[in-house]
Amino acid sequence: MAAATLLILIVVISLIGMASRGFLEWMLLRPCLVARHSRYWGLVTCGFVHADVGHLLFNLITFYSFGFPLEREIGTGPFAALYAVGLLVSSVGTVIKHRDDPNYASLGASGAILAVLFASILYFPHQRLFILPIPVPIPAPLFAVGYLALTWYWSRQSRGQINHDAHLAGALAGLAFVAVTAPDRFRAFFHSLA
Repeated sequence: MAAATLLILIVVISLIGMASRGFLEWMLLRPCLVARHSRYWGLVTCGFVHADVGHLLFNLITFYSFGFPLEREIGTGPFAALYAVGLLVSSVGTVIKHRDDPNYASLGASGAILAVLFASILYFPHQRLFILPIPVPIPAPLFAVGYLALTWYWSRQSRGQINHDAHLAGALAGLAFVAVTAPDRFRAFFHSLA
């Protein structure tokens, strides 16, 4: 299964990165360098390292909760393609926005995981999501709209160390992936809202 393999790779590589600053630095996405035609590997490797255990755990819980059921529904090949598309789209978007900032670096699997989460919402529109610290389940479509709006707003603020642009690009990549690969599921999602 692709989800299990990705989960193991993310854990192992992230732990190595947390133990070795040199390894972590090599894995980072440096948009300025990619824009100047070097360190292309960072477009992919950045998705397998995390800043700390909290960052890693949050991404792993989200990935485990939505990735495994989605892979069972769509199959291993399409799931692996979805994950790759989410990772690359979020990385390329980061490069475009930060290509002139030599000090900017990005890491984490959030873009790819949000592609998985948003594809899962389209496939399973009646699911409910729990978001800490909110003590009530949120219907998936309501979560999707709210998350996209907040992430778009946060990405315009450009504060802090969270790459909201990668989150937004990954979520939109997940929606687009389903629209292209399973247009009937994409349409069914919007009919379920009526």
